[in-house]
Amino acid sequence: MECVFGLVGKGFALVVADTSAVHSILVHKSNEDKVMILDSHKLMGASGEPGDRVQFTEYIQKNVALYQFRNGIPLTTAAAANFTRGELATALRKNPYSVNILLAGYDKETGPSLYYIDYIASLHKVDKAAFGYGSYFSLAMMDRHYHRDMTVEEAIELVDKCIIEIRSRLVVAPPNFIIKIVDEKGAREYAWRESIKDTPLTSK
Repeated sequence: MECVFGLVGKGFALVVADTSAVHSILVHKSNEDKVMILDSHKLMGASGEPGDRVQFTEYIQKNVALYQFRNGIPLTTAAAANFTRGELATALRKNPYSVNILLAGYDKETGPSLYYIDYIASLHKVDKAAFGYGSYFSLAMMDRHYHRDMTVEEAIELVDKCIIEIRSRLVVAPPNFIIKIVDEKGAREYAWRESIKDTPLTSK
């Protein structure tokens, strides 16, 4: 029941993911961070088989760092997305990874961007995207409320609407979500949405 979604606003991009590590009917942990910080201005949100997700995202992170170390300049967001797509396409013909990716970044020349990369190595630059069962609801909410020049406050409000919809409509909804943002100041964690804290406690 994974849920990963993201959007591009005015001068920033953000990625949101659930934090549940689940196998079959068991929840192993509820604080799994599925949004990796690739470098100072890039985020990678991933969903899929846990082993593939962790191995592949770490592989991309280390290779992005290696490129910067060797060449003295970081990859652009578009270049990182195309590299990721190329590695998925190569693996597809050998030992495919069951992983879907949202890659968000900020470049001085082009501003914020978001790339959709699925497990069969399809690559698209998008304004909003989602993976997992939560995409049925988050995409519907974003289609209705999203606009290209959203402020951070408007985007977070929309994210909260998506999370509320997922929690209320999905039969087995993940309780916790993590929000990360990237803008000219860099990539960083923005907030958590924890179900226990969101539910007011009433005393008798």
